Amino acid sequence: MQRRSTLALLATTAALWLNMTSVQAQTAAAPRELSFGIISTESSNNLKSAWQPLLDDLQKSTGLKVNAFFAPDYAGVIEAMRFNKVQVAYMGNKSAMEAVDRASAEVFAKVTQADGNQGYFSLMIVHKDSPLRTLDDVIKARASLNLGYGDPNSTSGSLVPGYYAFAQNKVDPTRDFKRVVRANHETNILAVANKQVDVATVASDGVDRMKIKMPEKAAELREVWRSPLISSDPIVWRKDLDADSKRRLAEFFMKYGRDSREMDILKTLTLAGFVKSDNRQLVPIRQLELARERTKVDADTGLAADEKARKLQDIDRRLDELGRQTASAQ
Repeated sequence: MQRRSTLALLATTAALWLNMTSVQAQTAAAPRELSFGIISTESSNNLKSAWQPLLDDLQKSTGLKVNAFFAPDYAGVIEAMRFNKVQVAYMGNKSAMEAVDRASAEVFAKVTQADGNQGYFSLMIVHKDSPLRTLDDVIKARASLNLGYGDPNSTSGSLVPGYYAFAQNKVDPTRDFKRVVRANHETNILAVANKQVDVATVASDGVDRMKIKMPEKAAELREVWRSPLISSDPIVWRKDLDADSKRRLAEFFMKYGRDSREMDILKTLTLAGFVKSDNRQLVPIRQLELARERTKVDADTGLAADEKARKLQDIDRRLDELGRQTASAQ
């Protein structure tokens, strides 16, 4: 009797083991799925047509099911990553910084530009017929001008011009212009070309894309200001993405763009390829953000002296820490 009970228990255990093995095998065989977020530098339709061939190659190469994710603004992709609706994303440096701080993201790669540089520029553009010739002209006439400004989480559309072009000239772009319209790079470029705004802040690679898509519109533009070089846009993933998926993604991006077909796909995106990177590329962006914050605090006449001193001391402490990180990495 005891022997029969033992055999029955062994048979039940074996059946359970076989069932678990079958489930595990089916799970392993099923393609893992991830969403690839793309920040809204232009319309979703244009971005989808430009990025889809690369995402198709990513799916084929890695064996992962890859879904494109778009949102009407940069914050939409950041929030989607925060709630694990997006696992991998192409972002600008400012939006990547927000994703690292708020959405469990980390940088693992960055793009290289079509001209071979590992960076791009923030531009201020006007219509070719505009009397505005320099940044100084824009600053002087700002009260009568309509400004096309970038998304609040855009590096080249907002953060960089906000500091280098405006804060350093003691200008608040959200208050000092006649009217401010927030939009993506493509919309701002077209608004200048169509004389709907007087001046706009855009990314240099956005203008390069316009030269490919609508050269007649690009021909209507004139540059009046250019920023220092900005590190190329990063590719980020969620830190909790499984190690095997991370390995497959990293291998794909590091090798992509070596044959003529892949080079043509990247050319449409005004890119040359991808190189390895990490969160350290965001340090200059953090310094810019703090420097801009310091300028704002220092100019705030409504703050009590002791409160202003405390805030400035805290900002200086954080700037010093970032400086030490930069020095140790060299």
